[in-house]
Amino acid sequence: MKNVVLLGSTGSIGTSTVKVAEDLPDRVRLIGLAAGNNLELLLEQTKKHSPAVVCLHDPAKAKAAREILGPATEVGCGAEGLIRLATLPEADIVLIAIVGTAGLQPALAAIRAGKDIAVASKEILVMAGETVMSEARKHGVRVLAVDSEHSAIFQCLEEKPRDSVRQLWLTASGGPFRQTPHAEFARITVEQALKHPSWVMGRKITIDSATLFNKGLEMIEARWLFDIGMNRVKVVVHPQSIIHSMVEYVDGSIIAQLSTPDMCLPIQYALTYPERARSERVQTNLAKLGTLTFEEPDEERFPSLKLARWAGDAGGTLPAVLNAANEVAVDAFVNRKIGFMDISRTVARVMESHQLIPHPTLDDILAADAWARAEAAG
Repeated sequence: MKNVVLLGSTGSIGTSTVKVAEDLPDRVRLIGLAAGNNLELLLEQTKKHSPAVVCLHDPAKAKAAREILGPATEVGCGAEGLIRLATLPEADIVLIAIVGTAGLQPALAAIRAGKDIAVASKEILVMAGETVMSEARKHGVRVLAVDSEHSAIFQCLEEKPRDSVRQLWLTASGGPFRQTPHAEFARITVEQALKHPSWVMGRKITIDSATLFNKGLEMIEARWLFDIGMNRVKVVVHPQSIIHSMVEYVDGSIIAQLSTPDMCLPIQYALTYPERARSERVQTNLAKLGTLTFEEPDEERFPSLKLARWAGDAGGTLPAVLNAANEVAVDAFVNRKIGFMDISRTVARVMESHQLIPHPTLDDILAADAWARAEAAG
């Protein structure tokens, strides 16, 4: 039995994690839940799973939760509540599925408390991969992947030495504009960008998939998760989203992980690792699928990949700047303040203006994040 703390329980990854817990009642126990502002769903989850501690971002909703739940359930609030959850003595693993930068401090707190973490929030490793992985090694804990792509690489790598790896191949669906002529990009609407061809996800990650910034962030994540240079992290477009990623070894062999798209599978693997638990949720019929295809990504139409490689190669504070500027630009696009193509233009402008700090402290990273947000908004 794994005692699991789930930060971000009401989002798309969080609700899938709750499904996994319900599929595996003898394997997974949810002992702590944190939500943003969705009080109604958090109360429903609390009623089903009886966590000892819950947390809400909004103080007013936290107060309402205390009145409804009574003294049997501890209710925290804001950043302090997240740290409390991340360091619960009874927790075996903390799954972090909070969108944005809010998951970074809880992730480090969990690691320093000796907890394994499962990372669904890309920002944690993009902003502070060097710090997070160094702290994990120092405290002897595991950082497990929840993204389907990184879970696939993790499964294909096993314990192989890194010098046996030629390249890591991250697959990308190509998003909704894979075949859209570049001349039409200026007319792309928010509604069109929110229609992903393969996955049902939250708003931010869906827009990132349309720009391929999602894949760019995953490249930087992979660099830190698997301790491999950016020059060995590659992207290939695979529209069917059946192969979730691949490892190419020095002898030319390529090992891939395949399944019908369903986030419950990588979540379950992270929570039950190193074991595999029986589940009938994911069924894959290769004969019915018929054909799997691959394409080179078009980095002229999707400059996010070049920007991410620049940030990952440079390291230091530049990945945090890329991430923060992209968050601000996506928000501006969704609120119809800028166009689709302006997202990558904003990120490039902010990165070009940044004075990089190598081997940054956490304070340096947070300062770079704040600077980039202000610069992108301006």
